[in-house]
Amino acid sequence: QVQLVESGGGLVQAGGSLRLSCTAPGSMLSHSVMGWYRQAPGKDRYGISCIRSNDGDTVYADSVKGRFTISRDDAANTVYLQMNDLKPEDTAVYYCAFINPQYFRRGQCESLADSWGQGTQVTVSS
Repeated sequence: QVQLVESGGGLVQAGGSLRLSCTAPGSMLSHSVMGWYRQAPGKDRYGISCIRSNDGDTVYADSVKGRFTISRDDAANTVYLQMNDLKPEDTAVYYCAFINPQYFRRGQCESLADSWGQGTQVTVSS
Protein backbone atom coordinates (compact mmCIF):
# COMPACT_ATOMS: atom_id res chain seq x y z
CA GLN A 1 0.00 0.00 0.00
CA VAL A 2 1.51 3.31 -1.13
CA GLN A 3 1.58 6.04 1.49
CA LEU A 4 0.69 9.45 0.11
CA VAL A 5 1.96 12.48 2.01
CA GLU A 6 0.09 15.76 1.90
CA SER A 7 1.49 19.13 2.94
CA GLY A 8 0.96 22.86 2.53
CA GLY A 9 -2.13 23.46 4.61
CA GLY A 10 -2.48 26.26 7.12
CA LEU A 11 -4.53 29.16 8.39
CA VAL A 12 -5.42 31.86 5.89
CA GLN A 13 -7.89 34.71 5.69
CA ALA A 14 -10.79 34.65 3.28
CA GLY A 15 -9.63 35.65 -0.19
CA GLY A 16 -6.16 34.27 0.39
CA SER A 17 -4.30 31.44 -1.32
CA LEU A 18 -2.55 28.21 -0.44
CA ARG A 19 -0.79 25.55 -2.46
CA LEU A 20 -1.04 21.95 -1.35
CA SER A 21 1.42 19.24 -2.35
CA CYS A 22 1.14 15.48 -2.45
CA THR A 23 4.06 13.10 -2.85
CA ALA A 24 4.58 9.35 -2.85
CA PRO A 25 7.69 7.17 -2.79
CA GLY A 26 9.17 6.04 -6.06
CA SER A 27 7.32 6.96 -9.23
CA MET A 28 3.87 5.71 -8.30
CA LEU A 29 2.20 8.99 -9.18
CA SER A 30 3.52 9.34 -12.69
CA HIS A 31 1.25 6.78 -14.34
CA SER A 32 -1.85 7.34 -12.27
CA VAL A 33 -4.91 9.50 -12.19
CA MET A 34 -4.47 11.55 -9.03
CA GLY A 35 -6.88 13.70 -7.13
CA TRP A 36 -7.72 15.72 -4.06
CA TYR A 37 -10.46 15.08 -1.54
CA ARG A 38 -11.55 17.15 1.40
CA GLN A 39 -13.51 16.51 4.57
CA ALA A 40 -15.08 19.32 6.54
CA PRO A 41 -16.05 18.83 10.21
CA GLY A 42 -19.19 16.71 10.46
CA LYS A 43 -19.33 16.07 6.71
CA ASP A 44 -18.38 13.26 4.38
CA ARG A 45 -15.12 13.24 2.48
CA TYR A 46 -15.56 13.91 -1.22
CA GLY A 47 -13.41 14.41 -4.28
CA ILE A 48 -12.94 17.99 -5.45
CA SER A 49 -10.42 17.69 -8.26
CA CYS A 50 -8.43 15.13 -10.21
CA ILE A 51 -5.94 15.01 -13.05
CA ARG A 52 -4.91 12.36 -15.54
CA SER A 53 -1.26 11.73 -16.27
CA ASN A 54 -1.12 11.05 -20.01
CA ASP A 55 -2.91 14.20 -21.21
CA GLY A 56 -3.27 16.42 -18.14
CA ASP A 57 -7.04 16.38 -18.43
CA THR A 58 -8.76 17.63 -15.24
CA VAL A 59 -12.04 17.44 -13.37
CA TYR A 60 -13.30 19.91 -10.77
CA ALA A 61 -16.24 19.92 -8.41
CA ASP A 62 -18.54 22.89 -8.89
CA SER A 63 -17.66 24.17 -5.42
CA VAL A 64 -14.04 24.84 -6.41
CA LYS A 65 -14.25 25.39 -10.16
CA GLY A 66 -12.58 28.63 -11.19
CA ARG A 67 -10.74 29.01 -7.88
CA PHE A 68 -8.66 25.85 -7.54
CA THR A 69 -6.15 24.46 -10.02
CA ILE A 70 -4.76 20.95 -9.93
CA SER A 71 -1.42 20.19 -11.55
CA ARG A 72 1.26 17.56 -11.48
CA ASP A 73 4.99 17.29 -11.90
CA ASP A 74 5.70 13.67 -12.71
CA ALA A 75 9.45 14.25 -12.67
CA ALA A 76 9.11 15.41 -9.08
CA ASN A 77 6.50 12.75 -8.32
CA THR A 78 4.22 15.44 -6.95
CA VAL A 79 0.63 16.59 -7.40
CA TYR A 80 -0.37 20.12 -6.45
CA LEU A 81 -3.57 21.93 -5.63
CA GLN A 82 -3.39 25.70 -6.00
CA MET A 83 -6.24 27.25 -4.04
CA ASN A 84 -7.13 30.88 -4.66
CA ASP A 85 -9.91 33.09 -3.37
CA LEU A 86 -10.37 30.82 -0.38
CA LYS A 87 -13.64 30.94 1.51
CA PRO A 88 -14.54 29.86 5.07
CA GLU A 89 -16.48 26.94 3.59
CA ASP A 90 -13.21 25.60 2.15
CA THR A 91 -12.11 24.81 5.71
CA ALA A 92 -11.42 21.08 5.79
CA VAL A 93 -8.77 18.40 5.95
CA TYR A 94 -7.45 17.84 2.43
CA TYR A 95 -6.27 14.46 1.21
CA CYS A 96 -4.78 13.25 -2.03
CA ALA A 97 -5.65 9.91 -3.55
CA PHE A 98 -5.20 7.59 -6.48
CA ILE A 99 -8.30 8.00 -8.63
CA ASN A 100 -10.23 5.30 -10.44
CA PRO A 101 -9.64 5.94 -14.17
CA GLN A 102 -13.08 4.62 -15.12
CA TYR A 103 -14.79 7.18 -12.89
CA PHE A 104 -12.49 9.90 -14.20
CA ARG A 105 -13.79 9.22 -17.73
CA ARG A 106 -17.29 9.95 -16.39
CA GLY A 107 -16.14 13.25 -14.92
CA GLN A 108 -15.94 11.98 -11.35
CA CYS A 109 -13.09 11.89 -8.84
CA GLU A 110 -13.53 8.58 -7.03
CA SER A 111 -10.63 7.05 -5.14
CA LEU A 112 -9.31 3.62 -6.01
CA ALA A 113 -9.19 2.56 -2.37
CA ASP A 114 -10.63 3.69 0.95
CA SER A 115 -7.20 4.27 2.41
CA TRP A 116 -6.03 7.70 3.41
CA GLY A 117 -2.92 9.52 4.57
CA GLN A 118 -2.85 12.01 7.40
CA GLY A 119 -4.14 14.84 5.24
CA THR A 120 -3.37 18.52 5.65
CA GLN A 121 -5.59 20.96 7.50
CA VAL A 122 -6.80 24.09 5.73
CA THR A 123 -8.54 26.70 7.84
CA VAL A 124 -10.01 29.84 6.28
CA SER A 125 -11.03 32.63 8.62
CA SER A 126 -13.70 35.16 7.71
